[in-house]
Amino acid sequence: MGKTYDEIDGRLREFILAQPLFFVATAPSDPAGRVNLSPKGLRGTFAVLGPRRVAYLEYTGSGIETIGHLRDNGRITIMFCAFAGAPTIVRLHGRGESVLPGDAGFAALRAAFPAEEDHGVRSVIVVDVERVSDSCGFSVPYLDYVGDRDLLTRWAGNRTAEDLEEYRRQRNGTTIDGLPALAGPGPTAR
Repeated sequence: MGKTYDEIDGRLREFILAQPLFFVATAPSDPAGRVNLSPKGLRGTFAVLGPRRVAYLEYTGSGIETIGHLRDNGRITIMFCAFAGAPTIVRLHGRGESVLPGDAGFAALRAAFPAEEDHGVRSVIVVDVERVSDSCGFSVPYLDYVGDRDLLTRWAGNRTAEDLEEYRRQRNGTTIDGLPALAGPGPTAR
């Protein structure tokens, strides 16, 4: 039976940080816009900053939906599910923002992560958690975690900082629905 919590306690924190995979969901304000759901991985890229505050390292990729949606309205949900052990699903609903390298506070946020690899880090997504809940994961299959893929870090590691900036300029300016992400002015919702 599902339960709602006042905050991320020690047990939930331990569960969250043990998961090698989590999912991020965002949506634009426009009801005609597309909902985005992204899997995220790589050990050491998620941090619990406090009982109602979390963050994750967001890497350069072909899409930019999360940042664009957060600039539009700030809404975000993060989901963790157990593929081993007890069947558990934890959801964190909240308001988020993207903190880019060079923004005030980026260095302090980056220091909260044990991940050493910075190749391709595009931002830190910070979430002020408004609702913490869990539910059974009775239908979630058992899966074996073999290890992290190194393709993203190798891809980014083979590029200069200038190459990555050019890639972001060309591919990460707007969302698939045309919302500003890394290009142009736009609100940063909180």
